[in-house]
Amino acid sequence: MHPLQPVRQDQRLIWAESDDDLWILHRSNIVSDSLWEFIEECRRQGPGPDERLALLRGELSRRSLPEVVQFQVRLDGATHEASTWDLWAAADRIFGGWCSDDGFCYFRLWMVGLGREAFSRAVADAPEVRRLVGRPREMWNDDWPGWESLDYVATEAYGVLTGVDDDCGDAFYEAVEAEQGDGEGSSRPLGRRWDVRREDEAARRLPRLSVMSPL
Repeated sequence: MHPLQPVRQDQRLIWAESDDDLWILHRSNIVSDSLWEFIEECRRQGPGPDERLALLRGELSRRSLPEVVQFQVRLDGATHEASTWDLWAAADRIFGGWCSDDGFCYFRLWMVGLGREAFSRAVADAPEVRRLVGRPREMWNDDWPGWESLDYVATEAYGVLTGVDDDCGDAFYEAVEAEQGDGEGSSRPLGRRWDVRREDEAARRLPRLSVMSPL
C-alpha cells in the first residue's frame, strides 16, 4: 500500500443514470487509490465485517497521524459524493420502501466497504445486493447493507497512535475538518427527490431493482 496522498479539491465524481439502472459512480478521482487499497485488501483477508474492521484498524494504526486523518477525509468524500436522491431511492427500494437518514448514511458506508468495483457498478448489478433479494430482512445478518462502524475505524486508530483512546475524538475531527476545509458543501443529497413507492417512476428510474425488490 502507498501513503495516502493529499486530496485535490478540483477532482469530482461524475454521476449518471444508465438505460438499465442507476449507476452509483461513473468515474472518480477525488478518492485516492489508497482508500480503495485499504478497503480491498481487508476484504481479501477478512471473511466478515468484524474481521475486516480489525484488519483495517490494525493497518491504520501502523500509519502516521496525517495518513489516518487523510483516510477519513477520503472516506467522507466518497460518502458525501454518494449522497444523491437517486441512490437514496435505491436504498429505499432495497429496504422495502423506506430507508432512514441514518440508514442511508450507513448504506453509503457499506457501499464503500464493498470496494471500488462494487462502488462503481450499478446498484442492481452488485452481487451483495442480489444476495438480499427474496430474503426476509431478519435473515440478512452479516449481509445487512449498512456499515456504521467503518466511520469510526480511523478515530479508533488515531486513539491508538496518540495513546488517549476515547479522549482523542475532538482532536481527530478538528484535524479532519482542517483538511476538508469548505470542500464538502451542502449536506443535502444531490438531484431531485422522488417517491420510490410510485411504481411507474420506480420502473422508469430503477427498472431492474424494482423487479428485484418489489414493494
